[in-house]
Amino acid sequence: MPRSPSREDGMARRTAPASILLPALRAVLAASSRRMILGAALAALTVLAGMGLLGLSGWFIAATAIAGLQVISALTFDVFMPSAGIRLLALGRTAARYGERLITHDATLAALAHLRERLFRGWAAAQDIRDLLRRPARALFRLTSDLDALESLYLRLLVPACAALGAAVLAALVIGVMAPWLGIALGVWLLAVGVAVTAGLSLRARPPAVRRALITERLRAQAVDLVSGQTELVMAGRLASHCEALQQTDRRLARADRHLHRLDVAAGAVYGVAGSLTLALVLLGVGILADHGRIGTAGAALALLIALSAMEPFAALRRGAVEAGRTWLAARRLSPHCGGDTQQTIRPAEPPEPPEPGHALSLRQVSARYPDSPVDALQSVSLTLAPGERIAVIGPSGAGKSTLMALAAGELVPREGTIRSLPHAWLSQRTDLFQDSLRDNLRLAQADADDDTLWRALGSAGLASDVRALHAGLDTRLGEGGLGLSGGQARRLALARLLLQPHTLWLLDEPTEGLDAPTAADVLATLHTLGSGRAWLLATHLRREAVLADRLVLLRGGRIEAEFPRGSPGFDAALAALRPD
Repeated sequence: MPRSPSREDGMARRTAPASILLPALRAVLAASSRRMILGAALAALTVLAGMGLLGLSGWFIAATAIAGLQVISALTFDVFMPSAGIRLLALGRTAARYGERLITHDATLAALAHLRERLFRGWAAAQDIRDLLRRPARALFRLTSDLDALESLYLRLLVPACAALGAAVLAALVIGVMAPWLGIALGVWLLAVGVAVTAGLSLRARPPAVRRALITERLRAQAVDLVSGQTELVMAGRLASHCEALQQTDRRLARADRHLHRLDVAAGAVYGVAGSLTLALVLLGVGILADHGRIGTAGAALALLIALSAMEPFAALRRGAVEAGRTWLAARRLSPHCGGDTQQTIRPAEPPEPPEPGHALSLRQVSARYPDSPVDALQSVSLTLAPGERIAVIGPSGAGKSTLMALAAGELVPREGTIRSLPHAWLSQRTDLFQDSLRDNLRLAQADADDDTLWRALGSAGLASDVRALHAGLDTRLGEGGLGLSGGQARRLALARLLLQPHTLWLLDEPTEGLDAPTAADVLATLHTLGSGRAWLLATHLRREAVLADRLVLLRGGRIEAEFPRGSPGFDAALAALRPD
């Protein structure tokens, strides 16, 4: 029964214009171009020295044997110059090999480091960051696997190609000295066979290589889901089915591996046959030349050994051709974030335009859409926030509250309309803490804050006593994601960072979500007291948060449906409809 096409097959067949792939490829090659050229030249020199060593050794052995048949020729035969040439080629080949390995790998690592920096800076754009946060596993995969895949472009394709070209040229020149027609024919034959086999292998291997990369990404995601969600899977009775899905993905990966292995073996067989055929054809040509007295036995040995080694550099292109599909996919994925000049990429974001007098924040006919959505998440939204005013945005899940907050914070670029805002501080749903000291986690909000300022912020957030109880105090190092603090302590630390910023506009996205009632009440009391005189834009579905607002804005289906100022009947009704504490 034929297998139905999968999403990976569709991705594998999809082609990309060269303009899409060029930025990543150009970024790889341009980072250390001089070292890359030198490394490729040393690789070619290594191959040429090896061919010369084999050919000269064969010629020397044959010539010595022939000279030894007669006393006079044995006495006059110069053994020193060929011996010196053999030693020179042997030492030169060793030195060139060492230099080639050192320089090519150093150039590749430098290029990948340069590309990694470009990606970090490219992904620092607000929209890209938001997309990556929605799919962090994909971001990690691209920072590791995709970057590593690009090294094949240079190490396994361009460097072997330079060596193979040098081998073809040397073989054509050496044999061309004996017979120009034979040298030209050999050079054309080597290039034709090498290019045809490499290109054919690359085209045939691209679908399974791309499919293997996508399946590997899926396998990693399923494994992470299994580890992180094992309890939920057991409770839902889906653990066995999830394990079976993971095993099925692993079997698909094994099929892609077998496909690529068969192609590699087949290409090796083709190169082997081509090498034998090359040797046979040169042997026939050398026989004709020897029969006509154009060359002697030693010259024939030299020609045959050169021809024997000429196809080997082309066979080294096999691995790069097999991995070309993976390299193509990596370049296609990373190119949109690698274009343009580095200095242009690292420019800081433009500060928001100041709002009209009397406004802290204004949105005029704003519409926004996520890249993977066919519809707008917000449609023609207009909203103004006065200095010192507190607005709570309410509505059902999916109404667009988080989208509105992302627009106000500058994380999302509107598709239509304008946004004007005072400088703001943002307390989002996530508490992003880093594997660093408490002091440096706080200084993300105010880089030059001294310890007294940090302690005051911690005291205002109700966290000072907890930090003083720690052995290292502000020097306490947190683990990944803030490991070492409880959820309430992490939220208070985020609140302290908010308080360290002097801005008069606060953006609060469900600031007490997930906190127990006493902790939430304490955090809200702190916000209410220290936020006096500041403008608030608060997204919430909790009554305890919305009660602090001066105006409720009801958002539904991406549109503002109603607004209720404090004291109106609608305000109390909307407040009563929210989730209680």
